[in-house]
Amino acid sequence: MSRRRSCRLFAYVVGIACLLPGPSPRAAGPTVDRLDRFRELAHAGLTSAGAGGERVHRVYRELYELLDGEIVDSLASGGVFASEAFLQDRLDAFNEAWGGAALRVIKTGGVVVAAVRLADATGASSVRVYGGGRGVAVLLGAIQRDASPTLYPMPAAAGGAAQFAVLWEGPTSGRGTTPVRVDLVRQTGAAVQTVWSTADLFGDDLETWSYALHGSELSLRYELRYAGWVPGCEGQTEQEDRYRYVPARGTFALAERQLRQAWHRRFHATVDRFFEALRAGDGPSLARLVPDPRVRARLPAGLEAEAACDAVLGAPPSTVSVPAALRPAGRPWALTFRRRGAGWRLVAAGPVLQ
Repeated sequence: MSRRRSCRLFAYVVGIACLLPGPSPRAAGPTVDRLDRFRELAHAGLTSAGAGGERVHRVYRELYELLDGEIVDSLASGGVFASEAFLQDRLDAFNEAWGGAALRVIKTGGVVVAAVRLADATGASSVRVYGGGRGVAVLLGAIQRDASPTLYPMPAAAGGAAQFAVLWEGPTSGRGTTPVRVDLVRQTGAAVQTVWSTADLFGDDLETWSYALHGSELSLRYELRYAGWVPGCEGQTEQEDRYRYVPARGTFALAERQLRQAWHRRFHATVDRFFEALRAGDGPSLARLVPDPRVRARLPAGLEAEAACDAVLGAPPSTVSVPAALRPAGRPWALTFRRRGAGWRLVAAGPVLQ
């Protein structure tokens, strides 16, 4: 611990002692030993990359036990020792001991919630919930994921049950999207339960372009996966949702939804129908999608869609060239579609010169 940290903690505790009838034996005693042990584990440099899996799990288990003991003892001591500011000050010392760790605590309703992220430790993110007070305090539950958690206090649920939101962030991809999951977690007696989650709506792989949780409103702008969608291409359809917490329902509900670049999904629905008609030999459908008989005559049956970016002309788009391949050799083709009224029609097709 740095000299500045030591002085700050000393001054903080001395100030507390002046306000209390006497020191709290539970809060003061084991802290130094826990911090020393935490520092030993940090200096050992044990991560999933440098040690066996079983050994790493044992180390993480001990780290969490140290943090749990620190928070439970402080809560059981009561008074200012159980305040959010004091608990965060304790955890800051553990932050410095690990180096790069992220330990944050909030108090909401009748519970204390700690978010723990250990740097360079895959799978070592945990949200830990504690309940009780002076004399008796316990760990109510823990949630672990391989992502970085951020905590948000929420209004109490019906009946006064404490609850909070967790926003889990994964690593940002090379194209700028971030995998995100948002959970609404509620105290249920002597346990906690996730009562609403974006994972139930989108699965665990929601790739977002932007996201925010302010008060009782959650906004998400994310990729849509559809026929013709290709990772990393620009100008594809995205969706933006706004959810609002509804006290009467005790969950978030969709308040607004809008599409960005909606034309691209509609366009590729037409392209998908074209390839289906070509595979099935559906003459009437091909005639509607490819009005020029000379273009239809050039279309080989083995033509298939290729996972590559479109070439778009015009604003708004009026002409789009779609990559394709002739199987089995895989010879590249280009299919050019042009907007006709409210729809799209294939106006040119041919192999790409190499």
